[in-house]
Amino acid sequence: MGAIFQSLSRTVIAGFVLLLVILAAVTAMGGKGFAPGEAYWWALVARWLHITFGVMWIGLLWYFNFVQMPSMPKIPDEQKPAISKVIAPTALMWFRHAALWTVITGLTVASMNGYVMKALMLEAGSRAIGIGMWMALIMAFNVWFIIWPNQKKALGIVTVTPEEKAKAARTAMLASRFNTMFSFPMLFCMAAQSHGGF
Repeated sequence: MGAIFQSLSRTVIAGFVLLLVILAAVTAMGGKGFAPGEAYWWALVARWLHITFGVMWIGLLWYFNFVQMPSMPKIPDEQKPAISKVIAPTALMWFRHAALWTVITGLTVASMNGYVMKALMLEAGSRAIGIGMWMALIMAFNVWFIIWPNQKKALGIVTVTPEEKAKAARTAMLASRFNTMFSFPMLFCMAAQSHGGF
């Protein structure tokens, strides 16, 4: 068992194997279970992927805002390169790709269920999910076109003057805080739609 948990890839594979075991057990007990030819199955997979990518995206957003940024002033200067040169670039890679795949899978779910245009037009019956979708799209735009370009400057991935680096770090921080603010109502709108809307 220890060998599984000493490797991230083995841990992830074990998680998928466990998922397949659960699906097989549900099927054996008479549930819908694993029936890949059925339309509901693909809708379920798309929703599961959307939730999975969304958890990674918002989890990393909250990590940056609740853990990394508040901790940086407490870290001795000689140790800060470990964050800025190793941890932050890797976390930002997962962060921006999780944002992209959350949007792609979310639009896929909305399309498969026939409400993508109703939601985006904020029509009655789809208003909560529509507001959540628009907020998520704005947040994803911030990730790719404001946070990431400025983080590349702040982390030294792109060479700029010290003044530009400081300005970029502040811009990235403010956009990240904006996304954190948006995350709470966005998540509420996503949950509210599934539970009767508002």
